[in-house]
Amino acid sequence: MITKVWQDFKKGNFAPVYLLVGEESYFVDETIKQLKAALQKNEDAEVMTFDLNEQPIDYVIDEADTIPFFSERKLIIAKNASFLKATEKGKEKIDHDLKRLESWLQHPTDTAITIFIAPYEKLDERKKVTKLMKEKCTVIAAETPQNNDLNIWVKSEAEQHGKAIADEAVGKLLEMVGPNMLQLQMEIEKMALYLGEDYEITHELVEDLVAKTLEHDAFKMLNAYLEHNQEEALKIYHDLLRQKEEPIKLVGLLANNIRTMTNIFYLQKKGYHQQQIAKQLKIHPYRVQVISGQRNRPSDQRLLQALYSLAEVDLQLKTTGGNRERHLELFLMKKL
Repeated sequence: MITKVWQDFKKGNFAPVYLLVGEESYFVDETIKQLKAALQKNEDAEVMTFDLNEQPIDYVIDEADTIPFFSERKLIIAKNASFLKATEKGKEKIDHDLKRLESWLQHPTDTAITIFIAPYEKLDERKKVTKLMKEKCTVIAAETPQNNDLNIWVKSEAEQHGKAIADEAVGKLLEMVGPNMLQLQMEIEKMALYLGEDYEITHELVEDLVAKTLEHDAFKMLNAYLEHNQEEALKIYHDLLRQKEEPIKLVGLLANNIRTMTNIFYLQKKGYHQQQIAKQLKIHPYRVQVISGQRNRPSDQRLLQALYSLAEVDLQLKTTGGNRERHLELFLMKKL
């Protein structure tokens, strides 16, 4: 749906009002960027931005109803439409005149394009204004593509830079960066620039150039430990220590990853598919895919034993002095 809307922008087909819903900042930024570019093809468009956490909806409506001076249409961006989500009564930052908004939505002006941004996972479907906006606006879902669609998007983004990316490299990139599309876009652009005249983004290039996150390193360290690769686990640990990471923080990340693994394996045995597991555990489906696709899956007993040992390390770090780095190091050196 979102790519179809972008194509409409390029053709000069605009709706008077859009509602952009979702937490994927890449799609929010890219939609605004493409809308501005389409409007400014033939003339400099007037662009006004309002933050509905700080300004009342009246400002948006008044601006939309004011005829533009220098262009055929003006673009009005209304960020943080929090009145569309569930909020405790009396906790709203701004008292918006929603009756006026509901009335305006029936006959929006054709000299402005107004885009409401609701960067939230869910809207309150019980509210009259939510139902009306979904009915009267062109709704755009700013959601991260799932699994195979995300792979296709990565390949398409590489093509935009005149490059190809191998399937193995796509998997490695997603493993290292996760489903953060803005970060993925930046990493693909960086690799494309590095390649110069060369054509293919390889698995090795991803490993060499993509910025590693703490969460990725902690997950990699845990996998090495569970696969009895003590040398690799200790190498990652010592690298993190050199980056001034605290052992107690790393213990927390390792324990969290083990709990996530345990829950995923349990729900798989119960017959849940990946999307259901992701929804149940409130984590991204790609993380479920990576963990559930492990070849040498550790047993439940080994995972619980590792979790119990990490609890002991955590206690030691909180109650003893001396060489604190040594406690987690000894844990990584012992085979389960």
